[in-house]
Formats: sequence, C-alpha cells, structure tokens
Amino acid sequence: MISKKCKYAIKALLYLADNQDDGRSIFSTEIAQIENIPQKFLETILRELRNFRLLESRRGKTGGYRLNKKPSEIKLTDLMRMMDGPIALLPCVSLNYYYPCAECDESRCTIKPVFEKVRDSTLSILENTTIEMMRN
Repeated sequence: MISKKCKYAIKALLYLADNQDDGRSIFSTEIAQIENIPQKFLETILRELRNFRLLESRRGKTGGYRLNKKPSEIKLTDLMRMMDGPIALLPCVSLNYYYPCAECDESRCTIKPVFEKVRDSTLSILENTTIEMMRN
C-alpha cells in the first residue's frame, strides 16, 4: 500500500503537469484546494519533490511551483521510492533495499519466490508508467 504522502505527491505532479502548459507557476494553495490535500502536508511534500529536483519553485507574486522534468520522465517507481522507500512487500525481495529476514533461511523459504513474482509484476507496471501516461 502506498502512503498518503506518495498519493498526494502523485496528485500534485499530475495537477502541475495538467495546468502549467501556459508556462505559469502554480501556488501550493491552488493545488491543495483543487486536489483536496491538507495545505501544510502538501508544502512538506512539495519541498521534498523540489529537493529531489522534480520541481522548481519561485517566490513572490508570480511564484509557485513548476515541474523541473517532463512528465514523461517521471516514473512511478522513482517517485514511490523517493516518497516511501522500498516498493517490495518483504525486505528480502527488495532490489534496492534488500535486508534478510532474521527468522528465515532464504535457501529453504517458500514465501520468498511468491513475493519475488509479486515484486516483478508490480515493478513492471510501475517502471513503465509515467506521470505523462496518467494525465487526463
């Protein structure tokens, strides 16, 4: 399950992708209101997205947020890892955050192969889905 933080990040990026075609920056208050995201929580998320270089921001009357990458360059796998960390359901099947299970002998584990298949299927979908593909 993805966190609310990740879900809101996706919603914010989709909103920006759909509404900045005219070249304008968009205030967080607009995104929060239209997408029904708590303002303070959204500010934290947008700062993180800016730190990850997915967004740029400007202050002032013409300020706000803009995408720093094309929507076609923002993959859901990357975004989910930025926001939530591992995508795999078990640490022993994670590609980027592998950690062995303390109570398990991986060579005899019958759970791991099933969750590797789940991981592979999930990654295939998420790796091949971008913000651009999700736009209205």
